[in-house]
Amino acid sequence: MKILVTGASGMLGQDLCPILEDEGYTVIETDINTLDITNFKMVKDVLERENPDYIIHCAAYTNVDKAEEDLECARLINSIGTENIAKICSELDITLVYISTDYVFDGTKTEPYTPQDTPNPINNYGLTKFEGEKAVQKHCKKYYIARTSWLYGHHGKNFVETMLSLKDKPTLNVVDDQIGCPTWTCELANGIAKLFDRPFGIYHVCGSGTTTWFGFAQEIFEQYKKLSQSDLSVNLHPCETKDFPRPAKRPKYSVMANDKICRNWKAALKDYMELR
Repeated sequence: MKILVTGASGMLGQDLCPILEDEGYTVIETDINTLDITNFKMVKDVLERENPDYIIHCAAYTNVDKAEEDLECARLINSIGTENIAKICSELDITLVYISTDYVFDGTKTEPYTPQDTPNPINNYGLTKFEGEKAVQKHCKKYYIARTSWLYGHHGKNFVETMLSLKDKPTLNVVDDQIGCPTWTCELANGIAKLFDRPFGIYHVCGSGTTTWFGFAQEIFEQYKKLSQSDLSVNLHPCETKDFPRPAKRPKYSVMANDKICRNWKAALKDYMELR
C-alpha cells in the first residue's frame, strides 16, 4: 500500500513516516517544496503522478496565537489547502486522513467530547481546522478525520521541551485551569495506522487520561528527576488562564474520548523522556 504524507518534515511527519515504513507501507514524503497544498494545479499534478492509496494530511498552519492576526493565511492553508487535497482525493478515489484538533470544541462540556459532538471553535486556528473538516466531509466518501490534542514530539517546539528549558528559573508559573489530553507524536502515528482497520469517519486520536498544563509540567519534572537521578527542585506554581493573557482563547476543557486508540499519557511521556 502506498501512502503519501503532506507536511512530512513537520513534528508529526518526522515520526509518522518511519513508523508507517516499519509497518510495511510505501511512504511518499512531501513538504511545501514538493507539494504546496495551496496550489490546486500542483496538488492535482502530484497526486495524479504518485497515485497513492492513502493520503495522510499533516500539513497545517499551527501557530494558534498568530492565527488571530493572520486569519487569511491560516484559512489559506488549513481550509483552502485541505479542500484542494480533498477534491483531488475524491476525483482519484484516494482515502484521505485529515489531522484535526481538540480546538474545534469550545470547552464548555464537563465530560469528554465524543466524535459525535458538534464543534464550536473559539479561536481562528480551531475555526480553520474545522473548515478543513467540513471540506473533507463535503468532497470525500473515503476519509478519516483524526482529532488530536496537546501534541509534543522530538522534532519540533513543544511543551515538554519548553518546560525542561525553564527548569532552572527561580519561579515557574503554569496554567492549571485548562484540562486536556497530552499526546506524543509517536502515539498519534500508531493511532493513525490503527484507523485503517476501522470504518470511515471521525476519530479522537489522543492520549488517554486527563490533566492540566500544570499537572503535565509536574509529571515532566518528576520523570526527568527519576531518569537523571538528580535532586532537581523546580519552584512550580499553578496559575489561571487570566494570569497569562494570549491573543487566542483556549477551551477550558478539551478532553476527548479516544476509544482506547492511544495509551495513557503518562506512559507515553515516560517513553518519550527515555528516548530524548
